[in-house]
Amino acid sequence: MGLFSRKPKLPPADRPPLTADERVLAWAAVGNGEGDGVVVATNLGLWLPGRGHRLGWHVILKAVWSGRELTVTPAETVVERDGYTVVADGPAETYFLLDPRELPHQVRTRVTRSVAYTEHQPVPGGAARVAARRVAGADGLTWTVRLDPGTPADDEALLAETDRLVGVARAATAPADL
Repeated sequence: MGLFSRKPKLPPADRPPLTADERVLAWAAVGNGEGDGVVVATNLGLWLPGRGHRLGWHVILKAVWSGRELTVTPAETVVERDGYTVVADGPAETYFLLDPRELPHQVRTRVTRSVAYTEHQPVPGGAARVAARRVAGADGLTWTVRLDPGTPADDEALLAETDRLVGVARAATAPADL
């Protein structure tokens, strides 16, 4: 691109239904042989082809860029607890990007920036990651416990331990002057 070149604009037909406070940061056309589509990164989250809603940055557990493909693993709610949500990996979605431009960088930056606290801990029957995430456009943190694959979600001892772990993490991250 020359000195005065501009980024290609997202075609109006591919523009997702953005909210008033949402702006496009980067986008890329998908070339997966299954039809047209675009992946759109905004200040509030990621729009993926075939979804009628945005994935908030805080909902994306993993995003991997291979140099050609973007693989996104969203969180799937297992159970709502008092003050936090227990989640597991949802099905990974992979998109072959024809001309990725800034999209992989924006996804990595935004997902990473959403993480305020993270710690992996053993729990009854397996292990889990306690995390506090920033939600774009909202004050405060959202707490989650991501169960490792194979960790049973329906165990009362596990849920008691996740309650304790989130409590400890909240206390450790609370401002000292409040």
